[in-house]
This record gives sequence, C-alpha cells and structure tokens, in this order.
Amino acid sequence: MSYLILILGLITLIIGGEFLVKGAVGIAKKAHISSLVIGMTVISFGTSAPELIVSLNAALSGNPEIAIANVVGSNIANIALVLGITVLIFPIIVDRNSKIIDWPMMMGASILFYLFAYDLVIETWEGIILFGILVVFTVLLITNSRKTTKKEKAALTTPIEDEIPVMNTYLAFFYVLLGLVGLFFGAKWLVSGAIDIAQNLGMSQTVIGVTVVAFGTSVPELVTSAVAAFRKETDISIGNLIGSNLFNIMAVIGLTAIVKPIPVESVVLNNDMIWMLCIAAALLPLMLIGKKLGRIKGVMLFGTYVAYITIILIHVK
Repeated sequence: MSYLILILGLITLIIGGEFLVKGAVGIAKKAHISSLVIGMTVISFGTSAPELIVSLNAALSGNPEIAIANVVGSNIANIALVLGITVLIFPIIVDRNSKIIDWPMMMGASILFYLFAYDLVIETWEGIILFGILVVFTVLLITNSRKTTKKEKAALTTPIEDEIPVMNTYLAFFYVLLGLVGLFFGAKWLVSGAIDIAQNLGMSQTVIGVTVVAFGTSVPELVTSAVAAFRKETDISIGNLIGSNLFNIMAVIGLTAIVKPIPVESVVLNNDMIWMLCIAAALLPLMLIGKKLGRIKGVMLFGTYVAYITIILIHVK
C-alpha cells in the first residue's frame, strides 16, 4: 500500500507541475511579465506554501523553532539538490537579471537571516523587516518587468508576440491553481509513502527526517523546475528556486516571527546556516563562469548536497 501511495504521489506531482508551468507561462504572456519573474513570484510562492503552512502551524502550536530547520533545510536542497538535478536534465542559460538582481537579493536575504539569528532568537520586529522587504521587492520586480517587456515588444519590427496564441487568463489561473493543488497533495502522498517504507526498512526517525522528509519538502520545487526544464522554460526553473529561497526567508521566517519570536539552536546557526550561506554564495561563480549552468555544474551541486546529508548522518550516528 505504501508503494502505491508513493507512486500516486509522484504521478500527481508530475501532472501538477505540468499544469503549473503551463498556467504560469500563460499568465506571463498575458500580463507582459517575463517567465523569470513569474518563476520568482507566482510559482516560487506557490511551491513554498507548504513550508509557510507548516511553520505558521508550528508557531501557533508553540513550536516556532521548527520554522528555522524547515527553511534552512529547504534552501540548501533548492540550490544544491533541485538546481543540480534540473541542470542535469537540461542546462540553463542564466538570465542577466539573475546575476545582477535576483542572486544578490537572495544572498542579501540569507546574510540578513543569519545576522538576525545570531543572538539565537528572531524577534517580531525582525520578522516585520523581513516580510516588508519581500513585499517591496516583489512590487518593484513586477513593475520593472512589465515596463521592460512592453519596451521590448514595442521595439520589435514584426509583431511576433501577436502570432503566438495567448492562453485565456481565467484558464491560466485555473491551471496554476490546479497545479498547486496537485503539488500539495502529491508531495503529501509521496512523503507519507516514503516514510512508511523507510520505517518498514528499520530507519530511525532522525535519519528519516534528514533524508526522506528533507527531500519531500523540496519535491514541489524539484518537479516544477524539472517540468520547466523539459519544456525549455529554463527562466522559470532558476526563477522558481531563487524566488523560493527568498520567500522561505522573508515570508516563512518573517510571518512566523511576527506570530511568535523564533528561538534558534546554536547547532543550526553554526552548522546548517553556514552550509546554506556557502551554497548560496557558490551559486554566483557557477553562473558567471561559462555561458550556462551545465551538467558538470549540476554534478557539483548534487555532490555538495550528498556531502551535506552524509555529514549529517555521520553526526547522527
């Protein structure tokens, strides 16, 4: 039964990812917004919604510290695991904005997150700052993208865009909603089935937590980015992952801290958050060296994630 649930979850995830990417591309064309920006906003916010729900529920239940492990683990997996696998499927030519705007914003958010956590607690006022920055950045990102896209369209001598069929707005939003629902339930079933199988194999709760569950929280991002890569919508892939990391820090941590200050364990501050910062920092030279994120870089990223998990498992033992 556990295997059936796992397979059902995987199938639901793939279908959900397909609908989400289709709908997102439709919205991007209709709203004159680049696929990169759609990936960083609509898709990344949607795929990070489970982390937000889990963290807010934990805070309301009196366990806000869960949010820290949730976000740090997810951010490490998004870059090292998910991006690594995505570029193994289809190499990504990195957009200029990813290098000069999106990466610096993600890196800045990661550093600010670390500084706020340095005294082993993230206060309510710090949460307000984090969430406020996200709101301002998102508004500026969308506004700038609309202006740029309209200028590029006006500069075309041939109205190429008019020849491309544009999806009905309501249908596009329905696809996005359908995709998000598919990702939510697919991830839930996949993790549930995987945990049951792991328990039947005699794995400890700790090992399950740092392997199966950690992977499970990044499954929506992985499937969405992989589907986008297969469809050659690579801007959505990189935008989704950078946007998810931003959303995790600014919204998940920000809103959770607003609900209740978040205590930070010293081991997370001195170990996991350092890994998160180093992996985020390493992404820039990978984007700058060469014209694209190719399969060799994908192997490097994936290998980094394997090393991280291996070290955790060794310490657990």
